[in-house]
Amino acid sequence: MTELLNFEADRRAVNITINSLGTELSRDDRRQLFPEFGNLYPVGHRALVSCDEYDQVRSVLAENPAFTASPSLLNKLAAETAVEKLLNEEEVRRCRLTLEKNFQYAGFFAYMKLKEQELKNMMWIAECISQQQKVRLLDGLVQVNCASCT
Repeated sequence: MTELLNFEADRRAVNITINSLGTELSRDDRRQLFPEFGNLYPVGHRALVSCDEYDQVRSVLAENPAFTASPSLLNKLAAETAVEKLLNEEEVRRCRLTLEKNFQYAGFFAYMKLKEQELKNMMWIAECISQQQKVRLLDGLVQVNCASCT
């Protein structure tokens, strides 16, 4: 459970950083929005606060041992792929692994996170159809039930 919560905290810190790039939000305000735990806390948070560009966020993640432990995630970070999608894919992978463990509450949390990802996928499909962007349909989808996710 701790692994999932730490990853969720890191993902929120990265999303706050990415969404605040190019806005009026000061670095102190950005730092106050970060959760006070996770694998990036406190050294990674200091590095994220100082980021001014999207590529700097990518480099902070590539230098952190929590994200370099997964070789597939590290290779995708090096490529030009959206960080948000990579974090969603990594969350799905971790939740699927958590469901294989017994006798803990993390299974319930993982199940709910996977259902949440399914809802995000349905919203993405609906938005693509309503905006007539069917060619971009696969760009935002994160597969929840696939053999290659583990």
